[in-house]
Amino acid sequence: MISIMEKIKIRQIKSSIKNLKKQKLTLAALGLRGIGKEVVHKKTPNIKGMIEKVKHLVEVTKI
Repeated sequence: MISIMEKIKIRQIKSSIKNLKKQKLTLAALGLRGIGKEVVHKKTPNIKGMIEKVKHLVEVTKI
């Protein structure tokens, strides 16, 4: 059985200034370096957990 991973697009919509260092590091781990930047990731439990930590700074859409 072949499992096809769903992909999601993550876009940073707010600045990481005045946020916790862990949140800044999470954004960097996701590959986001500034407002308006977008990255595409597979929807894995790790990525979903990272998004949950910075959900107030990002916008997520399915591809």
